[in-house]
Order: sequence, then C-alpha cells, then structure tokens
Amino acid sequence: MIRILVTDGMAKSAVKRLEELGFEVVTQFFEPEALAEQVKTFDALVVRSATKVRKPVLDAAAETGRLKLIIRGGVGVDNIDVSYANEKGIEVKNTPNASSASVAELAIGHLFAVARNLAFANVSMRNGAWEKKACTGVEIYGKTLGLIGFGRIGAETAKRAKALGMKVIYTNRSGPKVEAEEYSWVSMDELLAEADFISLHLPAGKDAQPLINQENIAKMKDGVCIINTARGVLVDEEALLEALENGKVAAAGLDVYQEEPVKNLRLCSHPKVSVTPHIGASTAEAQEHIGEEIVEHIVRRFCVQ
Repeated sequence: MIRILVTDGMAKSAVKRLEELGFEVVTQFFEPEALAEQVKTFDALVVRSATKVRKPVLDAAAETGRLKLIIRGGVGVDNIDVSYANEKGIEVKNTPNASSASVAELAIGHLFAVARNLAFANVSMRNGAWEKKACTGVEIYGKTLGLIGFGRIGAETAKRAKALGMKVIYTNRSGPKVEAEEYSWVSMDELLAEADFISLHLPAGKDAQPLINQENIAKMKDGVCIINTARGVLVDEEALLEALENGKVAAAGLDVYQEEPVKNLRLCSHPKVSVTPHIGASTAEAQEHIGEEIVEHIVRRFCVQ
C-alpha cells in the first residue's frame, strides 16, 4: 500500500479521497529529527510552510529509497531543498493555483487596513478611546500600487487593485509579461520611487536576504505603505521599524515574519502596522483547492504510469 505522510494538515475531503483510492494517509507533525526517521517508511510527503525538508531529511529518505514525491501545499517551495531532492530521485511539486485568490484578497485587505488605519482604530476603540482625528487616512483610488513579483498571486492582486481604481506597476526577474499589457512594467528602482503602496509577491530565494532593507526604503516615496503576504525574510524588520518611527514609511500590512510564530512584539504591536498570523491561504475555498491539487499530484504519480 502507498503511504502518504501529511505533516502540516490537509483538507479532510482530500484525506478522505485518498483513502477511498486505497492510499494510507498519516496526518501528524514531526520535528526534523523525528521526520528524518519517519520519511524512510513513506512513499509521499505532504507539507505546508511549518515543515522544513532539508538535506538531513532527504538523506534519511534516500537510505531506503522509498520516498518518491514531496508536495508543498501552497505556492512557494523555499522550505524544501528542491535540487537536492531531485538528486536523490525525489520529485517535488506544489499547488500554485489553489490559494492565489485568497492571498491576493488578503493583500488587498491589508491595503485597506493601512490606508484607513483600521488596525489602530479597532484596537483603540476596544480600549475605550475615540481617536477620530488620529485615524485620518487616505483614499486608495488613483494611487499607484507597485507589485514586486508578478506570478499568479501578483496577477490576482493587480486585477483587484485595478478594479478599485489604482494604477498598477510591477517588476519581476523575467521582465514584462505579454499577458499583463494593461499594467506597466518598471525597473525595481522606478517602482520604489513611484509607488504609493508596495506589495511583495515573490519567493524568498536561495540567499534569503531582505529586499525591504534600509537601502531600498531610502529609495521609496516618503509616506509609502508596504504590504507583505509573501515571505517574512523579504523584510528587514528593524529597518522597517526605523522607517515607521521616522515617518518614511507611513504604515505596513504584514502576514509573514522573519520568525514564526512572531516574537517581534515591537513590530506586531506598532500602531502603524496591520498584522495577521500567516493566514494568506487560510480560507475554506483555498484549503479545498489545495487538497484537490495534492490529490491530483499523488494520483498522477502513483496511479498513472
């Protein structure tokens, strides 16, 4: 029997479907050392963002050679050493289509939150205050949204921003996209200088260096707002805090952090920051779609030869 290990959870409907197809599904999280032992007895491993699949785990899996497939339920695969897995004969897949709309909607949600000071207004009213003057915000209509990264989530965010009357510019590693002619491709420096709102939509990359750092913040407009629903490592949190304090950055909306669960209390309690606990794909619809894509990958690998 083909055995599937699911370490970070999966939609119940997907588990049920796999079991109906004759697969054995084990849903349990393991710390790295224990995971290295467990993968020796499974044919496929399904993870989200919490489980890191690095060389020690892959070396352990290679000892028995049983593990043939790793699936990341989500868009990026930066928590998996993909090239090393491939060297060991292990295929790596993700579910790029499943959560794009959900993450894009959260990015827009944070955009509204920072434009209208919703986080501060909510907390202050719960504390019995009536801070009407302090909650004066800005309209997003007519403003420029700069998207750094223009994959599926970036494209979905652009559609929603355009519908709200925003001008959308974007930059990416591969250059202008034919299917994105209604938006303007610009260089990174141009985007930093022109955007009123900047939203990140790209993976962390191998070097894992912050993109939003002191140098790049200095190139931005005064009063810019920054949204990050991509990867926490993309933002230098201390540089962001400094910019929030001196007014260079007006506000920030964050769903991801350098360390999760987040321990930077200065950042997540800052009155100019809207925060959520990495819930970009946490919608009922996204979870169902992710489960469906996972099932498709597993069936294609083990049932269709």
